[in-house]
Amino acid sequence: MSKVLLILVDGMTPASLAASESPFYPELCRSSRYSLSVRTVMPSVTLPCHMSLFHSVSAERHGILTNTYVPQVRPVNGLCEVLAAAGKVCAFFYNWEQLRDLSRPGSLRRSEFISWRHCSYEESNRRLTDAVIETLKAKDTPDFIFLYLGWVDEAGHKYGWMTPEYLTAVRESLAGIARIVEILPDEYRLIVTADHGGHDRSHGTDAPEDMTIPLFFRHASIAPGKLPDGATILDIAPTIAAWLGVSADPEWEGQVLLDSSPEKR
Repeated sequence: MSKVLLILVDGMTPASLAASESPFYPELCRSSRYSLSVRTVMPSVTLPCHMSLFHSVSAERHGILTNTYVPQVRPVNGLCEVLAAAGKVCAFFYNWEQLRDLSRPGSLRRSEFISWRHCSYEESNRRLTDAVIETLKAKDTPDFIFLYLGWVDEAGHKYGWMTPEYLTAVRESLAGIARIVEILPDEYRLIVTADHGGHDRSHGTDAPEDMTIPLFFRHASIAPGKLPDGATILDIAPTIAAWLGVSADPEWEGQVLLDSSPEKR
């Protein structure tokens, strides 16, 4: 049975991948089905984008329009609730506290938060990566793991998108993902993406720099190449559910980008 590891690098623009000169990036392209032109949602802000990723609806539908969580007027089940109801085990690893509201109580078997306030985003990225590696080496691994890495977005706000400091954060984040890939069990399908892009020292507009994100699907069963045009962040949750053999919530608006059948012959 397939399992899924979703890694999201906050604020990582498609243009930054090559510009970072990461040695892992060319290998990720060669081994993945991917797109560098996936569209996120408005407002292109971290919590609204994550809510749309996990609930597969627009921000207008879930009602989260800033980085402050408010209860949904007409609640939509998120990915973790749908998976937990089907008996799947979910785990979160993150260093931005507001993401605690992405899942409802009882839907996570494990939640590990390492605050950037106690060490720095750079160090908390490393610690979370280490924690995921140790989890993947254990006997009973979760069906779904979400790893959130916040350093890149922090560097964008502090120094500016596409500055040397920002590109260093991108390169080091990709290096951490490469470490995970080295030990990733065969049953795991890997997704690498972002929530939004950025420009100057901000984001949140409908400018292409803010609205465009990369998306990579990597597994031995997935033929490498380009994803069709038109993919959006809303498509990620339905695709993960399909891979895990779980029906999408009827409220979800996204589409399954790759089905669960083997594609690589």
